[in-house]
Amino acid sequence: MKDYQPIQCELHDGYELACMRQAEHIVSWHDDAGEHIETLRFMDIEISNSEEYLIADTPDGEKRRIRLDLISSSLPY
Repeated sequence: MKDYQPIQCELHDGYELACMRQAEHIVSWHDDAGEHIETLRFMDIEISNSEEYLIADTPDGEKRRIRLDLISSSLPY
């Protein structure tokens, strides 16, 4: 996976606000396994090794941990 690239502050603020509201969004991202699109409930932002991650739940209750710079779009559900 490529090195982490910090995201824009305005975008980061939007993710934090969505977490505070536990908002549901349709999220598109890519990782080593390929492209993904899922409806997720935003729960928290986590920092690990200077990388930021979205912590989210699927409608089935599964947890997702997605590196913020790999998210290509996030639209309110």
